[in-house]
Order: sequence, then C-alpha cells, then structure tokens
Amino acid sequence: MGKFAALLLLGLLMAFDADALPRERRVPGGVAFVEVPGAEAEPTVRFNGRRTAVINRDGRWIAVVGLPLATQPGTHSLEVETLTGVQTVAFTVEDKQYRTQHLTIKNPRQVNPAPEDLERIAAERKRSEAALARFTPVGDFDLTLGLPVDGRRSDSYGFRRFFNGEPRNPHSGMDIAAPTGTPIRAPAAGVVVEAGDFFFNGNTLFIDHGYGLVTVYCHLDSFAVKVGDRVEAGALIGTVGATGRVTGPHLHWGVSLNGAMVDPALFLAD
Repeated sequence: MGKFAALLLLGLLMAFDADALPRERRVPGGVAFVEVPGAEAEPTVRFNGRRTAVINRDGRWIAVVGLPLATQPGTHSLEVETLTGVQTVAFTVEDKQYRTQHLTIKNPRQVNPAPEDLERIAAERKRSEAALARFTPVGDFDLTLGLPVDGRRSDSYGFRRFFNGEPRNPHSGMDIAAPTGTPIRAPAAGVVVEAGDFFFNGNTLFIDHGYGLVTVYCHLDSFAVKVGDRVEAGALIGTVGATGRVTGPHLHWGVSLNGAMVDPALFLAD
C-alpha cells in the first residue's frame, strides 16, 4: 500500500470512531478493520470460515473482524466474495502477551468436574457455540456498547488463568464487581437467543445484536428476560449474582464478534 493510500485509509478509520465502531487493535482478542474489494454490491467476507461485518464509508468496503485469543501473530487472510468472484485479502496481526491470574475455588468440582458433569458441560458448550455463531444482518449497524452494570471493572480480559494451581482457558471477558441484585441492562438493542443455568458460568444470558455481534452475561442472580425477547438499549435483563464458578458476586461480560470472544473494553465509549 502506498503512503497516500495508507494515510487515506487511516483517515477513514479515524472517522469510524465517530461512527460508533470499536477501537481497532490488531492483536489476539482485538478487532481489525480491513479494506476489502467490492463495487456497488456489498461483498461477503469470512475469517476462519465465519462471516464478518462489513461497512461502507466513502465508497470503500471495510471488514470489521474479531480476532480470537488463539490467533497467532503474523499474516492472516480474509475470504472476500464479490459479484466477480472470490479472492483473499491479507492483513497482519501483532503479538500481545497477557498476564496470568491465580484464583482459589472452594468447590473442587468446579475445577475438575466429576464424570457425570461432563455430559452436561458438553451439551452447554454446544448451546453456547450456536448462540455465538449467529450472524443476523438486520437492524442498525452500531457496534458501540454501553456498560451493562455499574461496578468496579477489571482489566482481566485475556488473562491466562490458574484455578487452584491448575491451568485453564484464558479469561474471555470483562469482570465487573457489584453486589448481588445489582441491575444489569442491555448495552444495545438486540434479541435474547439463549439463557439458562450453566455448569461453569451459572445463570447465563446471550443477546444477538446483529451482524455477528453477540454479548454474554454470566453468574446472574436472576433473569428479567427470556429467550425470544426483543430488548432495547438500557432495558433491564437481569441482576448480578454469584452462580457458577466464582469467587464472589460479579458480572462476567463477554463480547463476541464473528464468533471470536474479543476485549469488551474496545466497544465502550469511555
């Protein structure tokens, strides 16, 4: 890319911030803005086989790509389908090292589940994956989110976690500490697509906001909505609790973009 083109694209991406898109961080767990080819018709873009959101600004198509925490640094590619065919577009992901966190869980079964728990966990994983895989191309294309609950926010996204000294999957969301019963509100309009009591995550809720953006709320004390409900931004959806694998009452808030659990802080205006 020439110097002029690079500066022009940078100017476009700076304008995106004013248009309510997340901040770009081309790192594992971040979000990449990648210019893709296309004429008048919107191209269909996929990353790792999953469809991504695409937006048009000043005649240019930009894919908004969620990068999974497991993404390796280096060159990656998008599959772009236009009216003239399919091609690939390369982009680069930089390295990021996340910190480690050691937690003590009182219930050892929440660290090493009993054999009878494994079938339940597998079934819940399928439900979660189905909710996170959704791509609903309806509604306003707005990826800015409000904070769902008042409380002390942690920066623990991406932490490599150890429970009772044993390594487990990295932390895939933002923890917000608040007393049990604190109201949780929808950060944007959407549809409730999954809800239930999960083995690790306790009372959990999934909201589909469209265009591959799905938010997740874990460890709730109570639900205020049910599957199929349409919610508006600011609507009460539940209350903070301490259900599932926790060390105290808090909301675990997850943000998924094209099926990748990315850093929720990138979507907040502040």
